[in-house]
Amino acid sequence: MARIEDLAERFGRHIATPWQRTVAGAQRVVMVVYDKEIERTLRARKLAFETATREAGHDWHELDVSDSFARWMAQDDYREEYFASPDDLHLKLEAEFSEYVADRIRGVLNRADVTESSVVALLGVGALFGFARMSHILKLVEGDIKGRLVVFFPGHLERSNYRLLDARDGWNYLAVPITLHGEGASL
Repeated sequence: MARIEDLAERFGRHIATPWQRTVAGAQRVVMVVYDKEIERTLRARKLAFETATREAGHDWHELDVSDSFARWMAQDDYREEYFASPDDLHLKLEAEFSEYVADRIRGVLNRADVTESSVVALLGVGALFGFARMSHILKLVEGDIKGRLVVFFPGHLERSNYRLLDARDGWNYLAVPITLHGEGASL
């Protein structure tokens, strides 16, 4: 599928440009935006993005958050009660789940082997839909980004407005977008 290879090529050109070191955390986020229908294909070909990153002289660290809800719920002592009465879970989700996901991301961002020259790739954000807002999670981790956080984002971008899975009202974010229709500004 040429779409993935084209996207990886655009990403590779972008990630190979010299990185500005004095940008804010939100500007250290690179959003690789693609149609939700090609999620499985992208995952099967994610090595193209890792290879482009390594060829540009950066190290690659990866986190898949698609299992975050299951992990979070498995740790809860009252999970059986929530499954019996799912409406009761709403408040707990709002209060705790975004922070849980942010902690998982921080766990990678703050590892000793993650440096100012590192790329941390975040996969599986579509699985967070309905449980947490990606905009909120990114705000929580901005201050921990040393190099670049690359978010593989199944959705759309219109004038700096990101829409996860094309379903929610989007949010405006300072991240650098990489799309099939163009690429972001210099790093």
